[in-house]
Amino acid sequence: MATNIMIVGVGGQGSLLASKLLGHLLLHQALDVKVSEVHGMSQRGGNVVTYVKFGDKVYSPVVGKGEADIIVSFETLEAARWVESLKPNGTIIVSQQQIDPMPVLVGQAEYPKDLIPMMQEKGFSVVAVDGLSLAEQAGNSKAVNLVLMGVLSKYFEFPEEAWQEAIEACVPAKVLEINRKAFELGRNL
Repeated sequence: MATNIMIVGVGGQGSLLASKLLGHLLLHQALDVKVSEVHGMSQRGGNVVTYVKFGDKVYSPVVGKGEADIIVSFETLEAARWVESLKPNGTIIVSQQQIDPMPVLVGQAEYPKDLIPMMQEKGFSVVAVDGLSLAEQAGNSKAVNLVLMGVLSKYFEFPEEAWQEAIEACVPAKVLEINRKAFELGRNL
């Protein structure tokens, strides 16, 4: 039986680093892991989706509608966009950050309101995090990805040392301590 995780966000938020870190961690736990990245216009702020599946034997990295155990979302609208991918009673870990998509930026639409209550009304467990504030507290607004990985880490029984080793292996040395702090802030929520 595989565990299915989706990591969703907007290009430039660090979702690809988060999926790399998670993949590294899982491989070092002797699990079969498949990671698949789907890019929108990620270089220009478009949506980015990464599928991470792991278990004893995994045949495909793709997570279909109603198959995700957990969605980790770097932005509120992206969480709402992918909510139908969750299993019944699935969990969404979402940074409450709002990044206006192009139609909102050019005045053709408004950013949707009450997205978190809407997801909760559908029966999903929603863990809403002020990821940006925690990342800034850690020392860098770009560390939201590690804050969210810290929150995600609480859903699994992997040793914290394994998470720290994955962080060290995947994060550039010059920002390692900031990212470790961001991870801890998320883990300790």
